[in-house]
Amino acid sequence: MGKYINRLLKIDRNHSSFLWGARQTGKSSWIKHNFNPDEIVLIDLLKTDLFAEYASRPSLLRERFQDTKKMIVIDEIQKVPMLLDEVHWMIENQNITFLLTGSSARKLRRGHANLLAGRALRYHLLPFSFMEVGFAGLEKVMASGMLPPHFLSKKPTELLRSYVADYLKEEILQEAQIQKIPQFSEFLRVAALTSGELINYNNVARESGVSSKVVRSYFDILETTMLGFRIPSWKSSKKRRMIMAEKFYLFDVGLSNFLSRRKPQQGTPEFGKSFEHIMLMEIRAYKYYRNPDLEITYWRTSGGFEVDFILGEKNLALEIKSGKQVHDIDLRSLKALREDGEVKHLLVICQEEYPREVGGIRILPWKQFIEMLWAGQFDV
Repeated sequence: MGKYINRLLKIDRNHSSFLWGARQTGKSSWIKHNFNPDEIVLIDLLKTDLFAEYASRPSLLRERFQDTKKMIVIDEIQKVPMLLDEVHWMIENQNITFLLTGSSARKLRRGHANLLAGRALRYHLLPFSFMEVGFAGLEKVMASGMLPPHFLSKKPTELLRSYVADYLKEEILQEAQIQKIPQFSEFLRVAALTSGELINYNNVARESGVSSKVVRSYFDILETTMLGFRIPSWKSSKKRRMIMAEKFYLFDVGLSNFLSRRKPQQGTPEFGKSFEHIMLMEIRAYKYYRNPDLEITYWRTSGGFEVDFILGEKNLALEIKSGKQVHDIDLRSLKALREDGEVKHLLVICQEEYPREVGGIRILPWKQFIEMLWAGQFDV
């Protein structure tokens, strides 16, 4: 076993919590390295014997542990949703603290499970951040992604193949009760190809061979299983007609490139798309670990101006350019946004070696941007 890499996630140990995260983001490893075995009760529902016990008789949780003084950790809580009623009772009546991990909220929501409203904090564990592993080469990250086992492996492609086969195409299909397996597999490929673009349900449906209604349900499945997320349009504009469609991204750039069969090379559109995806994943890590109320939107006008991301309420506008030199034409959308109203920071994130400023727009090397973001220098 390799050396454990410390994660940025911090939780309040005095309060019951949910810890959400897609499979292989490292939830179990994080628990192992942040809690002593003698200070918690660990119930791993991936173990078939424990799953069978609690699935057939949820009251065993209360009967066994209602007098414990330890924190109770239940791994993969979505496998036995009825346990949440017992958890609720034990929080209310025995003042027991729980940590409940899960890789999917879909089964819980579909079954109207008790989600402990107001009684449990929410946390998320994401793939690695550069602030956790250091600044690896962009080409490596685009190939392996940042899921811990894949990033640390010498053979990430083989692990990605297994992840898709064993998890995406079996467990998700089973959990979501999907019948049209070939169509869902094709949808995954199309979703990866269009990751980072405006969602056009009709186009994706035509490419996937299913109806647009089914495609909408497939996107919902990816979201509720933590495998994808939407970025809404920033809707405030005084002067321009806005595009209001959402963008969709898969949760890991390596997975996106594997599913879409892309091998990005410097200077290609595929490299630019992946570079934008990588920067977004770092921003999301900052959001979930340091600033959970941070809004992430994008800005696009019907006239063709587009700014990749806006953080906060017009605090920080970001254009992501993968080139090693930024030209004046690359600044046109940020200038258009500035004409539309006051924005605190206008930035271009790129591969230039040194920072500079052009007409009030800062051009930053990507590594410097990440360091400044985590240092809180943008006040978002």
